[in-house]
Amino acid sequence: MKLKILRIMAIITGLIGTTLFNRFMEGGALFMSLVLICLLSSIYFSVKSFLNLRTNIEISKKMLNNISNSGTLGLALGVMGAFIGLITAFDVLEATGAAEPSIIAGGLKVALLSPLFGLFTFSSSKFAILVLQIIQK
Repeated sequence: MKLKILRIMAIITGLIGTTLFNRFMEGGALFMSLVLICLLSSIYFSVKSFLNLRTNIEISKKMLNNISNSGTLGLALGVMGAFIGLITAFDVLEATGAAEPSIIAGGLKVALLSPLFGLFTFSSSKFAILVLQIIQK
């Protein structure tokens, strides 16, 4: 029974991991990687702040600014990636002159992936700040 559950969990994890990786690559490796770096730095600052809550409260409070900045930067990079992607898509449409709805829908889908990831980065950093502020008081 345990083996069957482990196999099911491995299949689900593989499907989710493959899907997330494919979406990551669809969104454009450059901007998605930059937003990922912002997410990872936000997580790093959050963990560092949580670990310093009991030993050094001043460092923990200083980390709040770093968490906020990395989350905001992730959101800004995601939006900038979307605008650059849309401009590129419109350049291609203008050059080819063929504006099929499926091509436009595919371009819009790809253009919205990086701001969605940036919004996730921003939201997770704001959630960490909220939790830290509640704990620090």
